[in-house]
Amino acid sequence: MRLEGKVAIVTGAASGIGRAIAKVYGKEGAKVVVADVQEEPREGGKPTPKVIEEKGGEAIFVKTDVSLEEEVDELVEKAIEKFGVIDILVNNAGIFHQEKIHESDSENWKDLIDVNLNGTYLCTKKVINHMLEKGIEGNIINISSIAGSVGYAGSPAYCASKGAITNLTRELAVDYAGEGININSISPGVIKTEMTEQFRSDPDMKAFMEQNTPYKRLGEPEDIAYAAVFLASDESNFINGEDLLVDGGWTAK
Repeated sequence: MRLEGKVAIVTGAASGIGRAIAKVYGKEGAKVVVADVQEEPREGGKPTPKVIEEKGGEAIFVKTDVSLEEEVDELVEKAIEKFGVIDILVNNAGIFHQEKIHESDSENWKDLIDVNLNGTYLCTKKVINHMLEKGIEGNIINISSIAGSVGYAGSPAYCASKGAITNLTRELAVDYAGEGININSISPGVIKTEMTEQFRSDPDMKAFMEQNTPYKRLGEPEDIAYAAVFLASDESNFINGEDLLVDGGWTAK
């Protein structure tokens, strides 16, 4: 129960990595606000809040498009209305597409940046204002990617957004460490989610990804979730502005 008594917003938490984080946070005692554009998990199963409640936790769902400021405002207001405070924010919501830049569609680029980067900006801005107003020494965790540290073929918009998130994390830590707000990021490698299904379903691509992961397996959403528990807990109080690579050794090569 490392997060007992804490209130956490997790964006993109209906499915994949965000769902795993929300479930583990509930298990560790946090009250969880599940934010997503849809409530039903893309991989199937019961909605995330229902799973948390069945395990004895507390959770609510708030339909949220993180690229829209008015919906982010509503998300934060509903979290405070329900639970009183916000101690933890996990900026996980994100989208992915592949197209080389000379073939790219400008609207696709804009949409991806709006969700991945601007969504992180909007949620962080609103939650930090709340933390400063209430004197909360909270934790903000941004889900970046190894694609923010190395090139990933055919993915310029995704790489640009994740690289920006990683460095935004460092800058925010410098600005708010003095207020007792810890801001870190996690960079997953290839994780078995709906987002990566298009690659994992190709035997050659799956073999390539496994061969490039020294651990010789692809990651599970829970691998990221437990890293997110650590960064939200008191155990990581002196860690600020760091990007935690959870990639099975991909970037170590």
